[in-house]
Amino acid sequence: MKLKKEELLEQLKEEIKKHPKGQKDLIEVLHKTQELFGYIPQEAISLISKELGVYRSVIYGVITFYHFFTLQPPSKYNVKVCLGTACYVKGADKILNTLKRELNVELEQTTEDGLFKIQGARCLGACGLAPVMMVDEEVYGKLTEDKVIQIINEYREKASEEVK
Repeated sequence: MKLKKEELLEQLKEEIKKHPKGQKDLIEVLHKTQELFGYIPQEAISLISKELGVYRSVIYGVITFYHFFTLQPPSKYNVKVCLGTACYVKGADKILNTLKRELNVELEQTTEDGLFKIQGARCLGACGLAPVMMVDEEVYGKLTEDKVIQIINEYREKASEEVK
């Protein structure tokens, strides 16, 4: 059973109480936060700031410095677009723009419905299939704008069938 945000915040508060005030254990607390929520929500940042006595700006600095931490909620499907040379020459920018337009998000953002997150990748190792993207572990190559829309719609359909 998935816990509500309020219950998770209460668990986080109990976890924070195990640590001394100040920045000393901030990274450990952030790891626990991300473990509980799957990301670091604004409410958790406020709680951490209050309980540890650390400025929010310091907390944001740590979160944005370390690539592991994310302020975005996790998505059901992670879409990685190859932006390496071979893919870029073959139109990766068009593929990326199609995804951004179709999903109404920018890079590193999660869609409002929580289904998709778009990420850029330097190389997915499938240069012969350029342009390429991955949805989770599935590789899609020789992409066109129409093919991208078709793939996204298939995942939307799959997600709606799972809900039924």
